[in-house]
Amino acid sequence: MDIHKYEKIWLAVALVFIVGLVATVTYGALGPGIKMVSDNGGTISPANVTQSERFSAQGRGVHKVGPNHYEVNVLARQFLFMPGTTQPITVPTDSKITFYYTSADVIHGFEIVGTNVNTMVIPGQVGKMTTRFEEPGEYGIICNEYCGSGHHTMEGKLNVVPKSEFNASEV
Repeated sequence: MDIHKYEKIWLAVALVFIVGLVATVTYGALGPGIKMVSDNGGTISPANVTQSERFSAQGRGVHKVGPNHYEVNVLARQFLFMPGTTQPITVPTDSKITFYYTSADVIHGFEIVGTNVNTMVIPGQVGKMTTRFEEPGEYGIICNEYCGSGHHTMEGKLNVVPKSEFNASEV
């Protein structure tokens, strides 16, 4: 079987592209610093979510758990984030921030605009995501999963303030 010279070149180029695609996908799945969202936050009954320690009125919000580590417990429900919508979430810069989130009703999204915090909030699942904010600023929180007729109004605010301005005694 005789294969034309240009056809051999074309097959070689196609093979290089296929190998490059497989290498890129492999690096994307296993590369350093790339992690899947943790699902080790546990489960919770959506009907009793406000009775849990983490998502009760006292449990929601920012809590200091270490010298430079804070946990933020956020409950999503139609059409607000608690806290976030009626009162902003305030955290210090250059600190380890772990968000715990769940939904009391339907599937929601939890995206902090301009950051890599973007996840799905599922009823019955307690999600966990850890991040660090290097720069102070005001960030929007939006729901990016259609959750009902008021979905477009579901938003909140995250204030990242310098450590010197953050009052840890209020959390």
